[in-house]
Amino acid sequence: MLLLALTGSLATGKSTVSTLLSQPPYNLPIIDADLLARKVVEPGTPGYRKILKHFGPTIPDLLLPAAANSGEEDKKPAKNQHDEGKNRPINRAALGRRIFGSSDSRKKDRKTLNSIIHPAVRRAMAFSILTHFLHGHWAVILDIPLLYDSALDIFTPVILMIAASPSIQMSRLRRRDPHLSSQEAEDR
Repeated sequence: MLLLALTGSLATGKSTVSTLLSQPPYNLPIIDADLLARKVVEPGTPGYRKILKHFGPTIPDLLLPAAANSGEEDKKPAKNQHDEGKNRPINRAALGRRIFGSSDSRKKDRKTLNSIIHPAVRRAMAFSILTHFLHGHWAVILDIPLLYDSALDIFTPVILMIAASPSIQMSRLRRRDPHLSSQEAEDR
């Protein structure tokens, strides 16, 4: 099975290229590392518990409010904000404010978060590749924004690098994530 990596910086158009490759005439399965990264930190997963344990004590709004998750209030009161029984999703914006930036402490926090998420994503990717192989696919697209940072480039003989000018990237990012301030967008 041929593994084709799709990589590039934030807001360069990787999803657009993935969509094109997943449709006729190509019909290639896409394994999206960003989607897997969200999945491996869903409530109840080991990644979720590790993030709560490490970042919970210092990020008061680490979890989304119960109403934002389910559309209804919880029936019983929480013992504290990070009561795992709440099954509230991680507030990605709050976690992002903590890890994005160039200060040493933010770099350290980003490295810690990556050490929690990356191994789980690798396992999920391997399982997905095996599943597609067993279903007879001749090739798979691995959409991995941090391909080189995560040292996964050694497994992919073909790499498609998607690029865009910084101004186009910023425009796409602000359109996609309008809640980000100018500084938060620059930090990413």
